[in-house]
Amino acid sequence: MALALSLGRRGMGNAWPNPAVGCVLVRGGNIVGRGWTQPGGRPHAEVVALAQAGDAAAGATAYVTLEPCAHFGKTPPCADALIKARVARVVIATTDTDPRVAGQGIARLRAAGIEVQTGLMEAEALADLSGFFMRLADGRPRVTLKLASSFDGRIATASGESKWITGPAARHHVHGLRMRNDAVMVGGGTARADDPLLTVRDMGVSRQPTRVIVSRKLDLPRAGRLWDSIPEVPLILCHGPNLPEDVTAPWLTQGATLIECALDGRQVDVRSVLQGLGAAGLTRVFCEGGGNLAASLLLSDVVDELVGYTAGMALGAEGQPAIGAMGLGALAEAPRFRLVETRAIGPDVLHRWLRA
Repeated sequence: MALALSLGRRGMGNAWPNPAVGCVLVRGGNIVGRGWTQPGGRPHAEVVALAQAGDAAAGATAYVTLEPCAHFGKTPPCADALIKARVARVVIATTDTDPRVAGQGIARLRAAGIEVQTGLMEAEALADLSGFFMRLADGRPRVTLKLASSFDGRIATASGESKWITGPAARHHVHGLRMRNDAVMVGGGTARADDPLLTVRDMGVSRQPTRVIVSRKLDLPRAGRLWDSIPEVPLILCHGPNLPEDVTAPWLTQGATLIECALDGRQVDVRSVLQGLGAAGLTRVFCEGGGNLAASLLLSDVVDELVGYTAGMALGAEGQPAIGAMGLGALAEAPRFRLVETRAIGPDVLHRWLRA
């Protein structure tokens, strides 16, 4: 099952809207097939593993990180594929809460005389599949907020100079995290200031994460790297209501997807943004700034993980803060997270925090 979980992680960022599942087939103490959910969500992990195993799947034990599907979608049910292959036993890390499955896959396997065991390494599977389950339960993707800053929490000097506060090792690590998420999200201010590509580079990816820009007025440059790359790398623009056609039409013509969102005061409501992204099928979103968007996400209590990269430099009070104003009057009002990892990464420090 540990191997199945590691295989499932290979599909992170590629499998949405489907879950990133891993499957290992074992017969006579030997691995005869293995697979993970392929880009775009199909073929499913079980189908890939069964194809690799061929006739050796008969009498084998299948270790699967999520309950095999039992419904007809764009492909037949994986439970039926396991039954047809005549596996003897299926070990499942965690059951599926999707109402189209929700125990029906297990019931179908048992009705066919296949032994089924559930709950092996379930905590690990729930963590890996948390974005998929969150989208089913709450309608929104899992959100990771990344902050790369100086020791005193600044992301740029007063003049706006920011390249580079952290070193090459930290920046390479960020690309690895982008690769494991369905989308990379920034605010309109960051898009205007940096014209970022927001792509994964130097890692040989076959499918780039979707880029998401949150901009109330869509007052973004219609030229530059971001604009020019829209036909090759998907872009979703989350904007405020009632924008005129002369603002929206050029982006649609260029190939961007537009999602109209509600407002929270003068800003785009980030809860509305995440609901829209969930409806689009996204399960894992990696937010890289800027400060106002980070503050909105934290105040709205929708950040599930914090990833920080801290450099050994200080920029002082005149530097630009990593997080915008939050209007907190007491410590009890501040969102809290629990530390799960800290280590050196090049000359910098990496620290990861999960929702407390």
